Amino acid sequence: MKNISFLFLFISFAAGAQINRFFYEYKFIPDSNNKEDVKKEMMLLDIDQKGSSYYSRDRFVADSTSMAEVQKQIKSGGGNINISRRDNQGQVGYKVTKSYPDFKTYLFTRISMDQYKVKEDQKPEWKILPEKQKIGEYNAQKATTSYGGREWIAWFSTDIPFQDGPYKFYGLPGLIVKLEDSTGSHIMTLIGNKKIAAPIASEDMEVPGNVRIMGLGGKELEVSTSQYKKLWKDYVNDPSKNMREMMMRNGGDNTRVSFKVRTQDGKEISDPNQVFREMEKRTKESLAKNNNPIEPDLVK
Repeated sequence: MKNISFLFLFISFAAGAQINRFFYEYKFIPDSNNKEDVKKEMMLLDIDQKGSSYYSRDRFVADSTSMAEVQKQIKSGGGNINISRRDNQGQVGYKVTKSYPDFKTYLFTRISMDQYKVKEDQKPEWKILPEKQKIGEYNAQKATTSYGGREWIAWFSTDIPFQDGPYKFYGLPGLIVKLEDSTGSHIMTLIGNKKIAAPIASEDMEVPGNVRIMGLGGKELEVSTSQYKKLWKDYVNDPSKNMREMMMRNGGDNTRVSFKVRTQDGKEISDPNQVFREMEKRTKESLAKNNNPIEPDLVK
């Protein structure tokens, strides 16, 4: 009887686990030469007892859908993996996690075909100021910090007792409800929150060992900040190196990988050479237009 009671208690606790989800409207200017082009993205900050995760809602939905499609193809044993990306993939590809209580922080991002888990070695050092104002429905107080190559202004609220915030920011006496850099290029504003049931943990998607799927499945390579900076410089010098290598070889193990992309005029192409040229063109254009990152020190 005692064992049954214990089991029931354990199941009830697991089923009752909840996540505090905070919704941030992220406005950013990706191209410093075109300040009229302001992008918007809905970002989610999920907080539970173990830590937090900050990521794009649209990117999460797009990746979840693509992963389900790829997993289905692998289980069917057809031999080919066909990847068709949706138009609405989200504009923010990174994710940031923090573990409690030490606030160990990681940036999950990718360079070309490779995924990285970058350990943060800098802690935000805050200067709390006496200035206060209302941010939405919350009473907030001002704080400033220098971080990642930018000067930041944060508004935190002790009404929400989490010492956390968007991106890599934390360490104030309440949740950061608004964060803005001094140029106005990056602004994150809390617009809502709710509690949700904690999702049931799922196994990582298994793919053939020599097949890499851009941004999907697999394990990230953990690197330091300095290592990531070097990898980024190498990528900028030769942005299509990994693409060339993947396009020039088969998946092996009776598995082939094919890409389909659409050109700007809406034409779908699947020929490997044409796909490669199109992806190389897009990469160079993207690097030129995304010259105003949230953390300049990381990519200089």
